[in-house]
This record gives sequence, C-alpha cells and structure tokens, in this order.
Amino acid sequence: MIARRDFIFALGALAMPRVLLAQSKVWRIGFLYSGSRQTVMDRGRYAAFLQGMRELGYVEGKHFVIEARFASGSEVERVPALAAELVHANVDVIVSNGTYAAQALKRATSTIPVVVTLTNDFIDEGLAASLAHPGGNFTGLGGFLPEVSRKHVEMLKLVVPNLASVACLAHSRNSMHPVLLKHIEAAAGPSAIRVLSASVDSLDGIERSVGDLSRRRAQALIILSDAFFSQYLKQIAAFCIQDRLASVYWTGEYPEAGGLMSYGPNIRENYRRAATYVDKIFKGANPGDLPIEQPTKFELVINRRTAGALGMKLSEELLFRADRVIE
Repeated sequence: MIARRDFIFALGALAMPRVLLAQSKVWRIGFLYSGSRQTVMDRGRYAAFLQGMRELGYVEGKHFVIEARFASGSEVERVPALAAELVHANVDVIVSNGTYAAQALKRATSTIPVVVTLTNDFIDEGLAASLAHPGGNFTGLGGFLPEVSRKHVEMLKLVVPNLASVACLAHSRNSMHPVLLKHIEAAAGPSAIRVLSASVDSLDGIERSVGDLSRRRAQALIILSDAFFSQYLKQIAAFCIQDRLASVYWTGEYPEAGGLMSYGPNIRENYRRAATYVDKIFKGANPGDLPIEQPTKFELVINRRTAGALGMKLSEELLFRADRVIE
C-alpha cells in the first residue's frame, strides 16, 4: 500500500513545472556573437534569448549560467579563439549567431550542441545534412536569406523609379556573401539592372565604399546580412543619406536606426525561439534530430522620415505592404 505522504508527494511532483523536474544541475550555456557586446544588447537580441528561457521556466543563476563571448568592433578575427574558449569552458550547449561564428564553432567542436540563431544556409555552409535531420551537433533557425536578398531587389524597384544600378555591401570574411551576390544578380538580370559590389572590413571602409559606389552611379544599396554591419547601422544610414542612396537591410533594426527600409525575418524572435532548442537539448534531445526552423513571417519596415530626407515619394503600394512604417 502507498503511504499517504508518498502519494501526496507524487501528486505534487506531477504538478511541478517540467523544467524543475528535469533540473539536476546548473546548466552552462555558451553564447558566441561575432559582433560587439553593445550591439547585441542594444538591439535586444540577448534580452530576447533570456526572455525565451524565462518563458520556459528557467531562472538565470538558479537553473543556468551564461558564458558569453563577443568580438569587439570589427575584430572578427578573434571569433575562432572565442569559440575555442567556450569549448574549453565545458559548456553544455552554445548559442551562436551567423556564418562566421558558426563556422568557427564547427572547427572547434563536433560534440557540444550548437544552436544557431540565424545563418545564410545551413546546408551550403556544411552545418547540416538536411533541414529535417541536421545529423551533427548543429541545429537552430534559418532565414531564407538567399531568397530575402532577391526580394531586396524587388523592394528597391518600388522606391527608385527606373532603377538601373544597385550596389551591394559585403563583408570580406563572410564566405556566403558571394553566394548572396549571385542571387541578387539573378534577380536584377531580367530588368537589366547593373549590380555593383564592394567588400569591406572596417567602418572607414564602409564610408569610402558607399561614397565610391555613389560616384559609380549606384542608385541604391543592399547591405548583405552580417553581424559586422549590425554594429554600424546608424552610421551606414547616415552615409546613405549623405550620398543619396536608397538602402535596404534584412532586419528592422536598420530603419529603426535611420535606414530607409528592411525586409526579412524578425531576428529578435529568432533569439527568443533559440531557447526552445536549448530546452530540448537540456531534456536529452540530440541536436542532429532537431529540425532546423525556417521563418514563416517576413517583415517589411520603412522609415518615412528617411525617405523624406532622400527626397523620395513612397508609393501607396509599398506603404500598404509595409508591416511597420516609422514616421
């Protein structure tokens, strides 16, 4: 016969949150970001991940601690060393941002689970065998970024009448940017739009390149997705206004910082969703068995004030399609 005390304890255990039942230690989460600490904090990405953990019942300091590593300014060459630090810190799982950080982690470990918050293409970058069954130690969230880059050409055609020349700003260390550039050229080809490009690795390089592209008669600028550019959104927006270039980036943080517009997935939501992967890994899931999540919603955000500064009249069609208009 079950003692009354044991029966009551069993009922209480059934009512406890799953996270507490699964809790046998304080988990160690590595957090690797190939950009500055200030950027990830100011943009709300780090906070979004912590929010996701709280929503699942985890309390920082009680159920988990975070070992965070950031590459300051443009020092992305430090990322491989930071990845190695996290591996040697014996973390249980690592949350990482895009291509450069993910590639550094791929070289650093084949055993520690890695949850990527967003990257250009898991398969092309060798991080996963397939989206449904990644197969290795990487999983996380994709972004359809090649398709997003194609869409950027369409967006710019709506804001620049008779668009004839578009420029692309790439980062010299991002191995996927040549791939994205090919997608942009394919999207621009049917309209006979000339595509220019510049590869940079510093803020001074951004300023020089934006000016040079403008002098080469570029009418618009596509900033390719990279944490490096996310550090300088306010400055890039100012350069584009100064050189009279319509510009588009993939995250709504750009028009929030004064850029003209953005089109792409909600990156803060990706960081919040990354917590669900961490939770499953804590509960024993193999990252290679966790399907890579693709975004189902893409946001078009427009800064009307910046359009005014550029002397552009936005069409009703574009404004109607926008998810958010910054006045």
